[in-house]
This record gives sequence, C-alpha cells and structure tokens, in this order.
Amino acid sequence: MTLDAIDLQVVTGALRAACEEMGATLIRSAHSANITERRDCSTALFDPAGEMVMQAEHIPVHLGAMPAAVAAVIDEDHGDGRPWILNDPFRGGTHLPDITVVTPVLRGNELLGFAASRAHHADVGGRVPGSMPADSTTLDEEGVVIAPRPLDDAAITELAARMRQPEQRRADLRAQLAANRAGALRMCELADRLGPEMLAAATAAVLDYAERRTRACIAALPDGPRTARDVLEAREGDLELCLTATVRGDRLVLDFAGSANQHEGNLNCPLAVTRSAAYFAVRVLTDPDVPPSAGAHRPIEVRAPEGSLLHACATAAGAPAVAGGNVETSSRVADLVLAAFGRALGQGTMNNLTLGSERFTYYETLGGGQGACPDAQGPTGVHVAMSNTLNTPVEALELEFPLRVARYAIRRGSGGAGRHRGGDGVIRELQALAPMAYSLITERRRHAPPGADGGQPGACGRNLLNGVELPAKSTGYLRAGDRLTIETPGGGGHGTPEGR
Repeated sequence: MTLDAIDLQVVTGALRAACEEMGATLIRSAHSANITERRDCSTALFDPAGEMVMQAEHIPVHLGAMPAAVAAVIDEDHGDGRPWILNDPFRGGTHLPDITVVTPVLRGNELLGFAASRAHHADVGGRVPGSMPADSTTLDEEGVVIAPRPLDDAAITELAARMRQPEQRRADLRAQLAANRAGALRMCELADRLGPEMLAAATAAVLDYAERRTRACIAALPDGPRTARDVLEAREGDLELCLTATVRGDRLVLDFAGSANQHEGNLNCPLAVTRSAAYFAVRVLTDPDVPPSAGAHRPIEVRAPEGSLLHACATAAGAPAVAGGNVETSSRVADLVLAAFGRALGQGTMNNLTLGSERFTYYETLGGGQGACPDAQGPTGVHVAMSNTLNTPVEALELEFPLRVARYAIRRGSGGAGRHRGGDGVIRELQALAPMAYSLITERRRHAPPGADGGQPGACGRNLLNGVELPAKSTGYLRAGDRLTIETPGGGGHGTPEGR
C-alpha cells in the first residue's frame, strides 16, 4: 500500500498538528509556571514498534531522547490502555525533573501506537528545592527516581506526596495525561478515516520520507572525517570531550571516543541524551524542514564509550548524578557537532537557576547570544539549541514568587567580533524578597564560545551574588534583599573582523 506525494504531505501535516495540539493541551492545563509560561515540555506520537512518527517543535533534549522512554515500556501488556510513567535516566529518562508519561493508543483491541509527553516538573523531591543541586554526586540526591510503572490516581497521589508542592505536581501530571489523550484521539480519528492498514502504511511512509531527505543532505557533504574538542567546566576542573565526525556517502558516524570518563559530579550524560543532542545538531546542519521523526535519525550513528561522560552507566555502587548532564553536557555535545562542521558557537549553556524553599520552587533557563552564520549576524538573547524554552515573563514571576526582577537587559557588546558578529547575551538580576536556597548550573564561565573562520569568541558568562562573582556551579542561600545577577555568554563571530 503506497501513498502519493500529496497524500504523504496531508498525513504528515495531520500527525504534526496532533503533536502540536498535545503540546497546547499540556501547556494550557498545567499549573506550574515552568510549563505554562516557560513551556518546558514536549509531545510526540509513536508507532506500535516504538519508532517516533512525529514530534512537536518543542525541547530538542526531550524529544530525541523520548524514544528511549517508549522503549522502556513497549514490551509491557498494553491491552487495558493504562498509561505509564518514568523518569529514571538509566531506564528511558533524561534527568529526574523530566517526567515522561506514555499512553498506549488503542482502537478496540488493536494497538495503533503510543502518545507520549515529557515535562520538566518544578520539583521532584531531593536534597534541595527544585531538584537541581549543583553539587550532587548521586542520583538519589536529585529527587524521586521513578522506574517505569503504571500511572493511575493512586500512583499520582503517592508520587506527589514525596515531592514539594504536591498539589502542583498532581495537576501537572494530570495535564500530561490530558495531552496524551488528545494525541490518542487524533490518532484514532486518522485510523477511522484512513483505515488501520493505511495508517500504518502512512506512518511508515513518513519515516521513510524523513530518512530519504536526511540521507540526501548528508550525501551533499564532502566525505571524510572532521574533529572537534571542547571542555565542560566541572567544579573540580575541566573535563575534555572529543568528537570525530565521519561522512561516508549518505551516512554520518559521530564518534565521541576519547571523551572524559563519567565523574563524581552531575555532568554525567545518559546515552539517550547524547544521541538527542547529536540528532538536533545534524538537523541544524542539514534541513530543518525534514519531518521531525525517527526516520531522520536512521542515517546517523552515535558512538560513545560505555562508562564515559557521554554514556554514563549505573554501577554496583549506585547511579551517578545527572542533573547537569541533561542540560549542560547536552549543550556541549551539540556544540561539538556544529564545531566539527565549521560553525561559530552560541552560548553553549542553559544558565540553569533554581530557587526555592519548602513553600515554593522556581526554575528557569536564560537565553544568550548565538553564533554568527557565514551570511548573517548571530541572534541576541534567545533560548535556542537544546533548551528552546521561553523566559518566565516578569509579571508572572513577580506575581507568583517572592522575587523582584531588578534588571533584565541585553548584555551589549558580549557577542564576538567578526565579518558577522555573534549575538549578545542578557543580564538578569533577581532580588530575593524572602529567604530561599539557590542552585546554579552554568557553563562558559571559564571558556568563551569560539567563533569560526577568523571570528572572535563571545564573552564568557558571569554569576554574581551582591556583586561578588560565583563559580559556574554553586549552591547557597539568599537572604531577603540579596541580589543574584546572571550575565549570559555571547555568541562567537564568523569571519575576520576586517572583512566587515
């Protein structure tokens, strides 16, 4: 059973619209500002074999890794249609605040596929409010670890009781269930219109189409190896990451051999997250209009040594901490792929800030400068790359939390010079109106984002408490009146400045 080009585009559009509707349902139904304002969530649809058929254009670090979550439950009995929940980074998750809900899509007794949503919850328990400690060394310090399990009202109540602000956790989990129901409804409607056999043929055709287009883009690149090296700014010193990217016809091998071993901090990265970052970077380098599905990943092989920082594993001694791996190491993986192909780099960090007490938890990432292109300036003050979230609006932040935004401005001149300048970072200064804990997980504070083809690097970022500079990774407490200032990095320039 085959589809012509018009039918293929219609089905692709219908699947994409279903995923976007899932995202809108989640955002409008959730209670936490992290989801409703920042939109730190993602949605996707899968076929019965667990291949990602389509995703909404949400958070890259979520979506490329979500197939591992579906794979973790695919062999379970789905005859009763019960949803599943998980966040274990070594069984399909990324880091603990990212909770995934997977719902089987049934039409009668027939399994059509799966609807999945992932959302960053403002707190999942753990040692510090926000569940993102900058100094964690084990997974248990970072919150409640949820191995794949069925999700019902009793499970929601039990899990939420182990987290801060349990009412908000319950509401956000129910929003994820609602989002999945919306996706399941649309998939069933497609099956009713097309017939189950035609739907299966259509989803397979979408995957094959994405694969063909990606292979054509890779084949257009010159054959041969390219290399890149960079570092992560761990508390104990720099950790080196290495990449050899090899184009062979219409295939691309990304080999991270030589990268640092997993360490005692929290920059450890599960392999699913490494793959996610690599897939995102290849999408940027090839054709961003290729249907965002697993078909686009088929020509790409990602290799990372087991036990390395980019393929962290649980050991007999326990599971390593991963809070920073999902947000910061993933950003550096994307940087390595882009650098190997001669691109100027952006800020390369999500500038993670968590604030809270037993009364509230607040998490945000901050935009910054992005790298210049061969033919254009770099964007200024934007959330892109592995984050792709929004900022929390000042009005919403000050209404809900004991915080005042003392300053929010462009960090003028922080972009690297070049024929085309890198984008500028931002300055965000928050004043505490009550005592609270803080945790900062940031990068590019010691090593600037490099330019390309003679372009200059962007400025390093800075974190300050009452004007005193803080390390890239730090935790502590704010008193009422204290001011925490984050200056985000600028992007690297492209081309020599003399060419302007």
